[in-house]
Amino acid sequence: MRRKICVVTGTRAEYGLLYWLMKKIKEDEELDLQLVVTGMHLSPEFGLTYKQIEEDGFVIDEKVEMLLSSDTAVGVAKSMGLAIIGFAEAFERLQPDLLIVLGDRFEMLAVAQTALIMQLPIAHIHGGELTFGAYDDAIRHSISKMATWHFTSTESHRERVIQLGEHPERVWNVGALGIENILKIPLLSKDELYDDLKIDKEKPLFLITHHPETNGTRNGIHPLLAALANYKENNLVFTKSNADNGGREINEEIERFVSKNKNAYLFDSLGQLRYLSAVKHADVVIGNSSSGLIEVPYLETPTVNCGDRQKGREYPSSVISVSLDENSIHFGIQQALKYQMPYEKIFGNGQSSEKIIRNLKSIHTYLVQKEFYGL
Repeated sequence: MRRKICVVTGTRAEYGLLYWLMKKIKEDEELDLQLVVTGMHLSPEFGLTYKQIEEDGFVIDEKVEMLLSSDTAVGVAKSMGLAIIGFAEAFERLQPDLLIVLGDRFEMLAVAQTALIMQLPIAHIHGGELTFGAYDDAIRHSISKMATWHFTSTESHRERVIQLGEHPERVWNVGALGIENILKIPLLSKDELYDDLKIDKEKPLFLITHHPETNGTRNGIHPLLAALANYKENNLVFTKSNADNGGREINEEIERFVSKNKNAYLFDSLGQLRYLSAVKHADVVIGNSSSGLIEVPYLETPTVNCGDRQKGREYPSSVISVSLDENSIHFGIQQALKYQMPYEKIFGNGQSSEKIIRNLKSIHTYLVQKEFYGL
């Protein structure tokens, strides 16, 4: 009997990481892929990216509308409440054998809470990581405690999940899913990318993604924009911030900056092909997205990681961490432009989805009565 594996995705970045895993589940004769789409995928403000999922050939089994047009803490909390209601109804209809949840966003916390009460087993990807500058850190560990099966991106992350009390036999280090995209997707040439984005072919490219630091009070966009204002001879390509507390405020500030600077461009979503192509051809990637620490080094582009959002996360030497002030960011950009050291690749060899599928198929039953594993 084929097992029903339900994958939930709520953001463009998360879908990009899950793409090859979803594809392999869909093609496997022993598994049935169920797909639930939620969050920013369904929002016109963030580009209605569910359409890209459908264009990629996936059938969306359920769409769970949950995102309020608010980036306040109250708005996000209310969105989570709507999500729990929607996921409960969707899972009741789908009756999955296993849920796959990636990462640490508030949408995925609502998924895990719902699954816990409905006694649906969870496989959690990218647990055991640390990001002290965002409440994602607590969400990630919480999901790990609600999950039964765990797939981490490094051995130290695996050890941390075990430290949380999860049995070692249910925790596998499979590497980072995003590396698979880099190795398998034929990327655009520089000319193709510049034509597609309609940016100045004579100027080098800076790629910028900046999200709120949800564990603090600063959104950090003002010193970042002040530093970038010094780079008039560069194409400044921004992708929108996410729907966390303060994300819309960041996007509004970027929109004002773009309206005043002809060398600056803002995109709701680049999609994985254009995003990875932009990483490859950029002189530097700037901001505080986790992709700057995980995927970007594999394309041999330096990263300037701004502020505390990713504080605590493992990263290679091509990532230059700076504080959120104009001078530090400017100094970091200058250091990145001079970077010539080898690019360390610490997140696996791009075979994560194959390893996950192999381990999922080796499990006799997904329903396990968990006990705390003491060290």
